Amino acid sequence: MTKNKAAIRLTVFLTAIMIFSAVNVSGISRDTLIAAGTPLGIRFRTDGVVITGVRPIGESERSPALDAGLRRGDVITHINGTKIDGAASLKNVLKDAGESVTLKYLRAGKENSVTVTPVNDGDGERRLGLWIRENASGIGTVTFIDPSDNAFAGLGHGICDTESGALLPIAEGTAQDVILTGITAGKRGSPGELHGFFSGKQSGKLTANTFSGITGIFSSIPEGLENELYPVGKGEDVHEGQAYIFTTVDGEGRKKYEITISKIDTASNQKNFTVTVTDAALLEKTGGIIQGMSGSPIIQDGKLVGAITHVLVSDPASGYGILIENMLDAGQTVTSLDVAA
Repeated sequence: MTKNKAAIRLTVFLTAIMIFSAVNVSGISRDTLIAAGTPLGIRFRTDGVVITGVRPIGESERSPALDAGLRRGDVITHINGTKIDGAASLKNVLKDAGESVTLKYLRAGKENSVTVTPVNDGDGERRLGLWIRENASGIGTVTFIDPSDNAFAGLGHGICDTESGALLPIAEGTAQDVILTGITAGKRGSPGELHGFFSGKQSGKLTANTFSGITGIFSSIPEGLENELYPVGKGEDVHEGQAYIFTTVDGEGRKKYEITISKIDTASNQKNFTVTVTDAALLEKTGGIIQGMSGSPIIQDGKLVGAITHVLVSDPASGYGILIENMLDAGQTVTSLDVAA
């Protein structure tokens, strides 16, 4: 059965982002949380630069990066010991470096080192023969907020490079308020999506991008959510049958919609159960689960038990959910423009 991530459409912006430091919240007990279901605008700069492709350089038809074994999804962090924090720093280091450079990069979270010999192009630039990404943004849904410190999590899955599946590491980023403007309903074979734009108001900072969701800290709890508190359900609390979600798909705001849970797999890290939308109002509006809804909190028997993460392309009324326990465990540390190099 074909599957597709249903939470965020990535668009890259080469813009400045305010710098924040991560906050370690390891060991804090989160037994009661706010079930959010509100839109989340995400904008961040990657920690290092992410390789999005390799390319030949001029008449040489060579790619030094490819020759050195680099590939899409690798994250370049240092060149000759200098921290790389964007396309500009990468180009500056190459310009002043010797014939060959020592490059450190991450692949699947593991640090590696390789020697690369850049090639001069026709414009006098020294090139590695690759395309890179340094920033990303998009729209998702907030799953929960801890009222004790305003820490939040959303999406229920990581923001990854679309083809390699590599997780995009965050150097710094912000949570933005979102204004929703429309819906493309999901159809069999064609997942839908929410449309909207950032209002320009920053609502918080991002602290981590994990395979189980995005985490951050709000400057304040969004209005109207202060009393939406639910006890946290454990994996053994989840059972097949009725449940509901909170989500926001239009200007009518956050609403409650009925779903059913089936095919439970608590051993998985991300796709812990199947979710099927049964609410007639939501089916009429969206066709089921669409991009932008990932992170919508799931309530069963009065407990916050998980979040929507994916949609099935073959059946937009159905998708997958993640256990809230897995999002908490992963969050203890709370369409692209590429640049040639």
